[in-house]
Amino acid sequence: MSITKVENISSIPFFEKTKCYSALFKLKITVFVVISAIFGYFIGASEFSVLAVLSLTIGGFFITSAANAFNQIIERNYDLLMDRTKNRPLPQNKVSVSETLIIAFTLGILGVLILGIFLNPLSGILGLLAIFMYAAVYTPLKRVSTFGVFIGAFPGAFPPMLGYVAATGSFGLEAGILFFIQFVWQFPHFWAIAWRLHKDYNKAGFKMLPYNTKNRTSAIIILLSSLTLFASSFLPEFFGLTGRIATIGLFILSFLMVIPSIKLVQTQDDKFALRIMLLSYLYLIFSLFFILIDKV
Repeated sequence: MSITKVENISSIPFFEKTKCYSALFKLKITVFVVISAIFGYFIGASEFSVLAVLSLTIGGFFITSAANAFNQIIERNYDLLMDRTKNRPLPQNKVSVSETLIIAFTLGILGVLILGIFLNPLSGILGLLAIFMYAAVYTPLKRVSTFGVFIGAFPGAFPPMLGYVAATGSFGLEAGILFFIQFVWQFPHFWAIAWRLHKDYNKAGFKMLPYNTKNRTSAIIILLSSLTLFASSFLPEFFGLTGRIATIGLFILSFLMVIPSIKLVQTQDDKFALRIMLLSYLYLIFSLFFILIDKV
């Protein structure tokens, strides 16, 4: 399938170019990632630093944008095959691969340096590792094995942990708890998305669902992942990171995801996968909030 051509890339108006960069960086997702990192910072911080928060915000934005840009460079020909991605800038040749590579490397290097210099070296290492795992490991693995979702959950769980490490300069039990909760969250979230977009993913050869098919077995695995998230709700209180308020909040948020997961097993109806996905965003926003306000 041939890629739609634009006669002169440089002639694209500035506003259109800005929209292209927003799409390359997956701006909405990137904002969620940065907010998660900031929550992690405040959970770990003993005192507030404007410079630290600003550095985390800019550095986190740069490394996430770079990872997303590298991802779209690698997948540009596959994106053209899917309805949800065929109008992205690279498949439509609205930006060139060379231009995107320069931007991605520049943002990635700057992001790692900002985290490493203005925060601490461990933050910079985590930023570099996140880019590498997302772009170099997870992205190509998506077409090879359903195991790719598991690998992708690692860099996806970095943001709150990175924020905590940015505040403390070290990795400890508390940072591990934040990482683990967001790691487990990835599975019902991404599998719910994969359920709804299964036909589209198949067009590009992406193996995103368990067993790579929409059936009762995959639905049961999604339910088990929601139940695992539900069971992890007690961890922050158990290890002394928070109190009872956070536990109750996490239980409620995760239980709301369990209900449509049960319905998905019973019906295999896409509408319940949509509910899991939407409620997972609710969990992402408020779980860290509950942990923050109830921090011991």
